[in-house]
Amino acid sequence: MAKVKLGIIGVGNMGTGHSKNYLDGLMPEIEITAVADRNPARREWAKENLPGVKVFEEGVDLIHSGACEAVLIATPHYQHPPLAIEAFKNGLHVMVEKPAGVYTLQVREMNAEADRHPELTFGMMFNQRTNCVYRKMHEMVQSGKYGQIKRVNWIITDWYRTQAYYNSGGWRATWDGEGGGVLLNQCPHNLDLLQWICGLPCRVRAFCHNGKWHQIEVEDDVTAYLEFPNGATGVFVTTTADAPGTNRFEITLERGKLVAEHDKLTFFELEQSERDFCFTATGGFEQPAGHEVTIELDGKNPQHVGVLNAFAGAVLRGEPLVADGTEGIRGLELSNAMHLSSWTDQTVTLPIDEALFLEKLNEHRKASKVKTEVTEATFDTSDSYGSKVSDNTDKGGVKA
Repeated sequence: MAKVKLGIIGVGNMGTGHSKNYLDGLMPEIEITAVADRNPARREWAKENLPGVKVFEEGVDLIHSGACEAVLIATPHYQHPPLAIEAFKNGLHVMVEKPAGVYTLQVREMNAEADRHPELTFGMMFNQRTNCVYRKMHEMVQSGKYGQIKRVNWIITDWYRTQAYYNSGGWRATWDGEGGGVLLNQCPHNLDLLQWICGLPCRVRAFCHNGKWHQIEVEDDVTAYLEFPNGATGVFVTTTADAPGTNRFEITLERGKLVAEHDKLTFFELEQSERDFCFTATGGFEQPAGHEVTIELDGKNPQHVGVLNAFAGAVLRGEPLVADGTEGIRGLELSNAMHLSSWTDQTVTLPIDEALFLEKLNEHRKASKVKTEVTEATFDTSDSYGSKVSDNTDKGGVKA
């Protein structure tokens, strides 16, 4: 059987998780042939657990080694685009962990380089697109069968994190090391799903609270108001400090209402469009008739394994990816818009002013402080891969 020779850059939580899936035989068309990590302990782990694999300290050395034909980039966020660009220039297929980067100008450069190499496969690790709940929501909304979107509400607050979590890495929860907090670490999947299912909003007003609940520089509590091109509105609420938290995603359409919660999808279908009913009903308090519909799901939710197996299929046979790498910029623009709105205390129009965002980000980076209380740790994130949307930005440190 033909296999894709894969190099993993960054063997932190996620790189280790991918390696374990490989060792468990869950990716039959992938062979891990090289890894890179700046942390000596993680390199030792790779030598002990991945026999025969070439081990490097720097990602660029792995890229230039000739030891692989594809790379999976699982490093801190700022390093994603430069490592991907270097890989493309050296003829390697690329899979990037979320987020695509920290700011859209940087990601735009990565996408442009990818476009210069159409023969190479470029994927983004949006593993929640494999979740049957979100796939069905995408199908139902995008079909147009139930009319236009009227309202979107997503409260995603079951991202609880302790101070020990934030102290586990020197780069974590700093503007200079990570580039953001809950929006850039925990929520890239949510923001990707929101735009994938509902489309990008055209206006955003957000309130991001930095270090409200933890001793960190970046945001750990966010409330954002969204406006869409068709006039629909939405609210996005997230934090890493609610216990217990909530994960409820509602989409109100002209012909009904979708609700994703507790790993289930429910739909209340109206017998006619609410817009038609509103202007034809004779009573003042009547409501359009409707009924709850049982949504048939295929039950499949392969997560990271599904994304990487599709990536191998794309490299070997030209099969479809779960998510094309160039799509990573869309959810990131929504994240950037929320930050920019909060920083400027204004409503932001999309597409955002990318130069202004970078200017404001660099101001935060200049004020960023080196963390003095760091207890390095590698966490097992395997229990967080359900419909909540997994936190897979716990990564190994590799210099670009």
